[in-house]
Parts: sequence; C-alpha cells; structure tokens
Amino acid sequence: MTAVEERPSETSDGATSSTLYTYDLAPTKREGRRWGAYNVFTLWANDVHSLGNYAFAIGLFALGLNVWGILAAFLLASVLLFLLLTLSGFIGHKTGVPFPVMSRIAFGIRGAKIPAAVRGLVAIAWFGIQTYLASAVLSALLIAMFPGLRDLDTNSVLGQSTLGWITFLALWALQLLIVSYGMQMIRRYMAFAAPTTLITMCALAVWMFVRADWSISVSVDAPLVGGEMWLQILQAAALWVVIYGTFVLNFCDFTRSAKSRGSIIWGNVIGIPVNMIFFAVIVIVLSGAQFTLDGHVITSPTDIVRTIPNMFLLATASLALIALTVAVNLLANFVAPIYALIDLFPRRLNFRRAGVVSAVAGLVILPWNLYNSPVVVNYFLGGLGALLGPLFGVIMADYWLLRRSRVNVPALYSEDPTADYHYRRGVNPRAIAAFAPSATVAVVIALVPFFHAAAGFSWFIGAILAAALYALIADRTSAMSDVDGEAIAVAAE
Repeated sequence: MTAVEERPSETSDGATSSTLYTYDLAPTKREGRRWGAYNVFTLWANDVHSLGNYAFAIGLFALGLNVWGILAAFLLASVLLFLLLTLSGFIGHKTGVPFPVMSRIAFGIRGAKIPAAVRGLVAIAWFGIQTYLASAVLSALLIAMFPGLRDLDTNSVLGQSTLGWITFLALWALQLLIVSYGMQMIRRYMAFAAPTTLITMCALAVWMFVRADWSISVSVDAPLVGGEMWLQILQAAALWVVIYGTFVLNFCDFTRSAKSRGSIIWGNVIGIPVNMIFFAVIVIVLSGAQFTLDGHVITSPTDIVRTIPNMFLLATASLALIALTVAVNLLANFVAPIYALIDLFPRRLNFRRAGVVSAVAGLVILPWNLYNSPVVVNYFLGGLGALLGPLFGVIMADYWLLRRSRVNVPALYSEDPTADYHYRRGVNPRAIAAFAPSATVAVVIALVPFFHAAAGFSWFIGAILAAALYALIADRTSAMSDVDGEAIAVAAE
C-alpha cells in the first residue's frame, strides 16, 4: 500500500476537493482489480467461523433448538444475508469506492460522516474485544505449554494480568503490522487463514464425533416444539443477520476490488449459504457430541480445544483459532474504522496512519473491561448496532429504488454547490428525516425491556422503516446522471 496520494483530477462538477478526495478514498480502476470469487469466499470462510459466532450458534442448542431447527435458522439467515450482501457488494463493484464515500450518495458529502462514524465506532470496540478473546486463547496455550507462566496470570493491571497484557499486545501488534501493508496483505492473509480454519474446525468436529462413539444428541433433554420452536428459529435467523449488520454496510470496502459481479455472486454463494450450512453442521456435531459425552453444553470451541490431550494437537488447534480470530478482526473490525478515520481527517491520515489510530483506540478503551460489562455491551454496542439497520435501509433505498444504480462517481468528491450530492450544505435532509425516527424506533426496540420479544428483529424493523420512509419522501425531481470514476480512479489493491 503506497502512502503517496495522487493529485486530484478535474471532474464534471469542477475540481475534486482535497477534503473529499485522497488516494485511499478514490475509486478503484476497473482494470487490475484482483478480488475473484475465491477471495470473496475467504471473507466468509474466516468470518462465519469466528469464536463469537460459534458461541452464538451453540447457544441455540442450549436454548432448546434441535438439529433441524438449527439448520432451518441458518438456512433462512443465509438466504437473507446472500441477498443483502449481494445488493451491497454490487454497489462497491460499480462505483469502486469505500463505504464512507458510498454513503455520500444518499446522505451527502458531509452527511455521510454520520454512517461512517457509527460504523467506525462499533468496529473499534469490537476490534479490541476480539483481540482480547484471541489473547485469552493464546494465554491458555502458553500456560499449558509452560506451567510456570501461571504466576504471570494472577495479578491485575488495569483489569488485565501481566500475561494477558503480553499476549494482547503481541496480537495487537501483529494485526497492526498486517494492516500497515494495506488491503493486498489482508487479502493474502485471508487466503491463508480460510483453509486453515475450515480444516481445523472440520478435524475438531470429526475428533469429537469419534469420542462420542459416532453418535450425537439431536437436542437437549427438553427441546422446544411447535410455535415456540418456530419463534426461536425466526429470532435466531434475525439475530444472525444482525451480527452481520456491520458487514452488509461496508461490504463495498472489499468488493470495490472485485473483478466482476460474477465474482461477488459466486463468492457469496459458496461463502454464505454453502459455508453457513457447513458451519451449522460443525456446531451440531460439537454441541451434540459433548452433550452425549457428559450431558453438558459447551459455550465455545475453546472449551473442547482445552481438553485435547496431545500437546502438539492442542497447540495446532489453538493457533488455528487465534489465526481465525485475527482474520475476522481484520475483515470486520479494522478496515471500516480506517476508512472512516481517513474520511474524517483526509489531510492528515492515510491507510497506514489511520490503522495506527484505530489500533491505539482499540487498546486505550481497555476492551476486556467492556467485554466483562454486560451493561456496556448491551446498551452501548447494542444501541450503536441498532442504528445500522436504518442506515442500511436509507442507503439501499436511495441506490436501488430511487436512483436505480445510477451514480455520478466524480461528483462524490466535489464541493461544488451544484454537484449531485451537495444537497443542502453537503447534507441530504430527506435522508436524515428518514433515518432519525427509524433509528429511534430501532434503538427503543433493541434496548427497552418491554420490547424484549421483538429486540432480535430491531435491525430489520429499522431497515424496513427507514427504506419505506425514504422511498416516500425522497426527491425524485432532480436529474440523476450515471458517470463512472475512471477519470479520477487509482489502482486497485
């Protein structure tokens, strides 16, 4: 990733603005894009199999869903995600721009800072939390290999032991190093981590299946039935989509380097429906086998990894889980705040510097304290997460329903008052008018205990409400031009 910024070019609306256009925010040239179907697939091969996702899915077994209920929930969720992510991904492929710039289409050149900031804040918090979870696995592995290190794990400095600080900072620095080489290095790391993850989790499932004498429990002792079961299936599917509420917004950060629409479609087909069903099968085998063995439901694959009797296999499995968590962090929680920060401070930050700022922010928030505080996770992160649905609704309604995919890419970088996306002082008041009430409704449903039964559907409610409101009040009188960004584009990573 080069830090050299190209000189802004002339656009149909005048010169590009130095506060809107930088090398990292510029559209990518169509020729030379490197992300094929396999690269898109690796996004999901890594992200779907994260430790947090396994904990969520295994929790469905503990809640009483049987094998077929879990498969049904993930099949429904995967179909919804395939549709949402493909719609979002196509925008990135056509325009070649990252999420903060893509948001300017609907919210305006200044108003777009709202969705970029919300997405970035959520990502920074989860970057720190995921790094902490990976460091806990590394600490457990080191203690198993070198029992004398246990003494370093008994004290507390700002809520973390000495060993915890060492492992956290080591993984923190590793991720920062990878990001410092840009999107090309992230793509290569994912290509390595994806098969490693799939092979490891498959081997772990087979090992558990053999331990359970080739038999697994299809449910807990008192499984859900009838309407209660179907409600849990729908809630599980909705919550699974909510987990990816961040990714459906900034999927364009990756598909802006996609070779073709076909690459996005085939990468999504294999990576989402096929991969998610494979994921569900692994969850069923792990949780069902453990329940057969001792009548208990595990909370995470790490519970099984710690029971591996062979030190070499234990180390291999633990390192694979760490590599997986790093991959997930790079994808879901590092790229988004980098682009958001560049958008906020274009004259001071490039990809590498923004990566450092994001990483430092993820450190100073002391993420282990966040993770161990249900109030913070539920209210702060839950509230921010509820805002993502309405943002998605406005952006998708504007692009697909109103504009029908017509975008004047050079105008996204122009401060000319007559440019397409200047709106009113750089803000589209109609987008804000659709977003604000929808976001309020979504946050209330997500956080107020009275609406607990509908909380899992808050993302969908917010997205649908925002899309409907925007479709109703959007300005259809302005001419909508369709101009590519090749004249001001830079080489794709």
